[in-house]
Order: sequence, then structure tokens, then C-alpha cells
Amino acid sequence: MQVSSAAATWWLSVPVLALLGLAIGSFLNVVVHRLPRMMERDWWADVAHAMGDGESFRRTFDADAPKAMAAGAADLTQRLEGLAPYGLARPGSACPACGHRIRWYENIPVFSWVALRGRCSACRTPISVRYPLLELLTAALFAAAGWRFGAQPVALLWCAVLAVLVALAAIDWDTTLLPDSLTLPLLWGGLVAAALGWSGLALIDALWGVLAGYLSLWSVYWLFKKATGKEGMGFGDFKLLAALGAWLGWQAILPIVLMASVIGAAVGIAMKVSGSLREGRYVPFGPFLAGGGVVVLLAGTERVLGWIGQR
Repeated sequence: MQVSSAAATWWLSVPVLALLGLAIGSFLNVVVHRLPRMMERDWWADVAHAMGDGESFRRTFDADAPKAMAAGAADLTQRLEGLAPYGLARPGSACPACGHRIRWYENIPVFSWVALRGRCSACRTPISVRYPLLELLTAALFAAAGWRFGAQPVALLWCAVLAVLVALAAIDWDTTLLPDSLTLPLLWGGLVAAALGWSGLALIDALWGVLAGYLSLWSVYWLFKKATGKEGMGFGDFKLLAALGAWLGWQAILPIVLMASVIGAAVGIAMKVSGSLREGRYVPFGPFLAGGGVVVLLAGTERVLGWIGQR
């Protein structure tokens, strides 16, 4: 995947990748906000289907389903069918407070937020600063990937990985969910990239990375559950670490978990002491796994292993 022409090299330069990161970061804001809501619609559709399945109810409870349940299933299905289409592309972006449709020039990454002084142009409701911060973070990560891998097409591959990690971290922080629609393509993409020689990782190392990533957290989950009767993490964490193993190899699993555990514990303690962690809630592990993966990706596995005395 070598590029020799000066024009191609310019298009893959650090400044251009940073601008691309701003644009992708704007799209990630949409993904972070809408994907969990799209998942909720799917869950309610599953509920309606289960409520209307009298045979399944009979097999499970050894009794006929209450008539009210079938009526509830029909009502729920009707409500779902009456909802307006909702996805990543539709409807267009709008202010959640007043419904003002956001014009294209109000949606330029970072610059529009600054020009609007962080407020809706129609009703002046504040717009969260997290929107431009996520755009700037994505731009910085894309620039770092360009610096790390050079002006080569492989840099775009790693930019895509970084974009997915940013989206997963933000969604997990907001909702404690790690969507399969992101973690599984990331995992399979890592295996395909290794098989094609794009990631610089041998396929056998990628396969062992998937196995080590998934089973390590799966084992901790079950040991903790057997000891305490509680669930310490979700299955999405297993899949995320397996996906990181597919891209970075089994050697990266230990430093990623160590970094995620130490930083996650520190953040959790700080939130508990400051009172910002609500009762009954916990700090999701996914953002710290993603952060650990980003450090290994940009610094290199060998260097990170040296930091922890493994080289």
C-alpha cells in the first residue's frame, strides 16, 4: 500500500487528515446521539414480537397468554409503525428544544459552534461543548495517525479504527452500551486487515488477540459474578477487547487492560468523591479500553510493553 505521487502524498498529509477528522467527528456526534435510540426502537419491536407470540409464552410459562398481552402487543406494534423514520441520515439535524432545522452553515465542525457562541440560532438554547470537543478529538487522532503511519493509504485504515473507538467510547460513557453494530465489524475488519497484510499484523497474532481479548474479560466477569453474585461488566467489553486484539495482536491485551483498569479506577474514585457518580451507577469500562487501545495503536505495542517492563 505504497503511494509515490506527490499529489496522493499531499492528500494523505497530517493537515488534510486533521480536516477529515473534523468532518468525521461531526458525523460521529450524530452516531453517538442516534445509534442508541435506534437500538431502543429495535428492542421495543422485539418486545412487541415476544408479547404477541402466544406459543412462546405457553412453552415458557406452561399457561395461555393473557388476552391483555396480545392487545398490548398490537397496540405497541401500531405505535412503532406510526413513528417517523429515524436513522443516521434521517431526519435532518434540529434543535431539540425548539425544533429549528440546522442549516448547512450552522453545521460546520467547530467553527459554527464558535460563531453561534454555543447557542441555537433560533431559541438561544445552549449547545453542549462536547460537540466541538469530540470533533477536535477526532481531528487530533486522525492527525496523530498521519504522523504515526505517514502519508500512505494505511493511515486511512487506522483513522477508521480510531473513529469507531471514539464513537464506542462516547456511546458507552453516555449509555453503558457498546453496540454490536460497531464492535463486531471492528473485530472482523481487524481479521480481514491482518489476512490481507494491511495492519502489519500476522493473521495468527490477530486470531490469538481476539481469543485473548475476549476470554480474559469473560473469565474476570464470571469469577466476579461467582464471588459476588453481581455483574462487573457487560459482554460488549469482551467484544471490544477482542476487536482491539484483532487489530493490535495478543501482545497488546495486557497493556490495554492495565491502562484501562488503573485509569478507570482513578476516574471512578474521583467521581465518587466529588459526588458526580450517581447512586447505583457505575463507570463504564469501554471508554478506558478504547483509550488504552488508542495509546497502543499510536505509540506501538513494543514501546508500550517497554513502559510496563515487558521488553
